Amino acid sequence: MPVTLIVAQASNRCIGKDGGLPWHIPEDLKHFRQCTMGKTVLMGRKTWESLPEKHRPLSGRKNVVITRDRSFIAEGATIFHSLEEALETLKNEDLWVLGGAEIFKYTLPFAEKIELTQIYVPYDGDTFFPEISPQIWSIAKEEKHDGYSFISYSRV
Repeated sequence: MPVTLIVAQASNRCIGKDGGLPWHIPEDLKHFRQCTMGKTVLMGRKTWESLPEKHRPLSGRKNVVITRDRSFIAEGATIFHSLEEALETLKNEDLWVLGGAEIFKYTLPFAEKIELTQIYVPYDGDTFFPEISPQIWSIAKEEKHDGYSFISYSRV
């Protein structure tokens, strides 16, 4: 099961503020869609709830939500109540992890790749991505743009 984390982060590793993105980069949203289309996307409940209702579930993708809340319902998504259960059930899927911070933290050890949009400036936020260690991750591909880069990391 290939596991890829897909995330946009500011230069201070900020990935979110008040349940949303603190920036709007249309090219990043297009890149996200291109990377995840046709794949299985896994996210936490808060990330699911942060998606605009008109985009839930994310079309063209199998949506998976992890939550401890046994009464939680996410129409159009498959619900799991533990990461272990999700990973075991989805072991034959091409899995893309969308976040949030807690889900990233727990799935990072299983990931083979990170698809990162690196924004060159810091943002004020309340949610952060773990540090990407050069001892564990190497840059496989980098595409520079004005104000940000798309960087593909592979596990060393």
